[in-house]
Amino acid sequence: MNFPLYIAKRYLRSKSSQNAVNIINFITFLVIVIGSAALFIVLSAFAGLKTFSLSFSNTFDPDLKASPTIGKHFSVSADEEAQLAQIEGLADFSKELEERAYLTFKEKSTIAYIKGVDENYRAVTGVDSTITFGNWGFDVYNTVIGFGIYNLLGVPVSNRAALEVLVPKPGEGSLSQGFNSKPYNDLSLVVSGIYAVEESLDKKYVLARLPLVQELLQKDSTEVSGINFKLTDNASPDDVRNSIIAVLGDKVSVLTRREQNTSLYRMLNTENLATYLIFTLVLIIALFNVVGAIIMMILDKQQNSKTLFSLGTTIKELRRIYFIQGLLVTSFGGLIGVLLGTILIGSQLAFGWLKITPSLAYPVEFNAINILIVLGTIVVLGIISSKIASSRINEKLISA
Repeated sequence: MNFPLYIAKRYLRSKSSQNAVNIINFITFLVIVIGSAALFIVLSAFAGLKTFSLSFSNTFDPDLKASPTIGKHFSVSADEEAQLAQIEGLADFSKELEERAYLTFKEKSTIAYIKGVDENYRAVTGVDSTITFGNWGFDVYNTVIGFGIYNLLGVPVSNRAALEVLVPKPGEGSLSQGFNSKPYNDLSLVVSGIYAVEESLDKKYVLARLPLVQELLQKDSTEVSGINFKLTDNASPDDVRNSIIAVLGDKVSVLTRREQNTSLYRMLNTENLATYLIFTLVLIIALFNVVGAIIMMILDKQQNSKTLFSLGTTIKELRRIYFIQGLLVTSFGGLIGVLLGTILIGSQLAFGWLKITPSLAYPVEFNAINILIVLGTIVVLGIISSKIASSRINEKLISA
């Protein structure tokens, strides 16, 4: 057996004759366990929050989306639609047309987006699962609005009350239209359902039928502002994207779900990194205890070190003994901390004992990569702290 490893393991198991040294060693080990468990729990909680946050946007964001490269609209012909339907890996697609609009009901008003969608929209996105009250309705003039718009305007889900949608007439000045003409187009819609996702989306959209919105915006039946695509389970997004571009050409840019929400992904990743760095800083401060504990152990075992030195052990081997001891303490403490964190995260996943609301458990996610990150962090910091402490061994100390 490796001699320094053997001695380090003996020192790790044995108790010091001085009670203060034992207390310091115990506190050091406890700090490592708590710190590594806390880091793992926080990383798992942020992973759960990231998935939870993205689940909101994924309701409206398709697997791929084609948007115009120039302007706000583009045309898609019947022949192009037929070619899109033949693309391998493409399960379905849906056309949409959206524009900012002025909404008014009785004496209340707000600004939102009127989004016209075709009959495939619900199959391509998960919007059906977000409707908390009512339904899509069967009448041409039915609309589904966000819960935020519902709260702002107070428009009821009813066949009698009409929500007024106003949009400016495209490409015409108010003077050129004459004094008696209106500078806007208007549309009356009956609210048949209310969707609820998250605050910003709940205040953003009024969903109506595509032909109705095309007429409101004075667009023909081929003009859209985007096409949403749903992929089959095993499809390659890059291959399907290239096929879509081959059909539609340079008039569109095709974005993946991640590319549609670059700012959201960047924000979540930045928050995750910041939290990791903060807790790593806490661990760095905590591992100063390891340096102190090893130095205390060196002083406590000074006579043993003299004996080993007299028997032929080199200074390098003595340093290695205490280096290995510190590394064993930090690694073993990190493993126990990760184990405790895993138990807590597993119990949250199984029982949901920590609640955000009475019906919603705090979201957490168990990822093997987080275990590797925590253990890697603990080991690296353990190596640095053990190296610093073991360097205190020198001939002057041994001969003292």
